[in-house]
Amino acid sequence: MAQPEIYFHVGLGKVASTYLQHRFFPRLGGIHYIPTNRYRRAPGIIARGEYGRYFVSREFDQQLEEEVKWFSSFYPYAKPIIILRRNDSWIASQYRRYVKNGGHLPFTGFFDVEGDTGLWKRKHATFYTNLEVLERYFKTHPLVLFYDELREDPWAFFDKIAGFSGATYRREDISLSAVHRSYNEKQLKVMRKVARGLFGDKPPVFSKHPLLFWLQRRSRMLACYAILYPSLLLPESWVSPEPLIPKEELEKVRAWFQEDWDRCRAYAQQHNVVR
Repeated sequence: MAQPEIYFHVGLGKVASTYLQHRFFPRLGGIHYIPTNRYRRAPGIIARGEYGRYFVSREFDQQLEEEVKWFSSFYPYAKPIIILRRNDSWIASQYRRYVKNGGHLPFTGFFDVEGDTGLWKRKHATFYTNLEVLERYFKTHPLVLFYDELREDPWAFFDKIAGFSGATYRREDISLSAVHRSYNEKQLKVMRKVARGLFGDKPPVFSKHPLLFWLQRRSRMLACYAILYPSLLLPESWVSPEPLIPKEELEKVRAWFQEDWDRCRAYAQQHNVVR
């Protein structure tokens, strides 16, 4: 029996994965899309053999190797797709999400590039190791794309994905509008200031039961929204003028990971194959 063609988008997070999962991947023609909410069922869906070609999407960060190992145990010949964002910009975006979700640590408590004592470690922001993981578990080189490419020329970016996967799309079917709104600096500063008193010092612990997990997470997010939205009305004078993320800390992150970023760019130039 002929093996199906499988294309596996693995993320990362904070590189417009949600946008692609809502606006672009479902519009691909000539290939069956398995969305992120059906990812765990993907091996079974593919095994039914209803289609000859599949596109699977899920975004991973810290858990990338674990999930890649799991998926590749079913389909080692799947062709992976990964999207990268410059390390400093990516970790800054991860920190903003952490604060939005009720985190209270300062940036260096979240990510300490020099001492590596933060909540997130240097290994979490070292991207070349992700490429090595994909090579280790799959039988082909990944397609490596870059977040800046999507921002600068979305149609050329879409063409690369369609060309790699042998799919088609129509521009008139694709919306370039964002899926989620971004929160501004003032809102996030207020959220960070209030979060310690609201949620305490310890990170949240959610149930493994799907329904309880959803209820616990939804309750926490509703509490965060109750702070984020009203904070728009606060006068600027009530909020500290200090930046949410010190510029000098981001410069340290960029310098530390420059070699890693250059290696990823060189890898893409050498190995990307687009039909």
